[in-house]
Amino acid sequence: MIKNIFNPGNYPKNIDYVLLLLRLGVGIFMLTHGMGKYSKLFAEGPIKFADPIGVGVTASLALAFFAEVFCSILLILGLGTRLAAVPLLITMLVAALIVHANDGFGKQELPLMYSTIYLAIAIAGAGKISIDNWIYNKMNS
Repeated sequence: MIKNIFNPGNYPKNIDYVLLLLRLGVGIFMLTHGMGKYSKLFAEGPIKFADPIGVGVTASLALAFFAEVFCSILLILGLGTRLAAVPLLITMLVAALIVHANDGFGKQELPLMYSTIYLAIAIAGAGKISIDNWIYNKMNS
């Protein structure tokens, strides 16, 4: 029994389910977060949003919306997963290290956690339960 507590896991057998769970979880959570930006982006009147990298308020909001909505959908589907994780990673790093730079760790913690997950997904890929795997297999057959 105690031996099972320290079992590091059998990754070749289970990793695809773990990657699917990770992609679905982080993708759905970020998608719901990004949908709040839809009303800001298409609302009448002036846009109220941070411009942390100096590209303009509208462009900053559009980039965040693109990453948080479209890239999250790609992550959920496992389509272009490694590429889709990059804008999400950048968005979360900007939020943590620029937007909330002076707000303390409490405000930086969540975007840093998302950043860690997106980096892991960018490195690991989508796993076998994904459209990426289907495309890869089609290309190699």
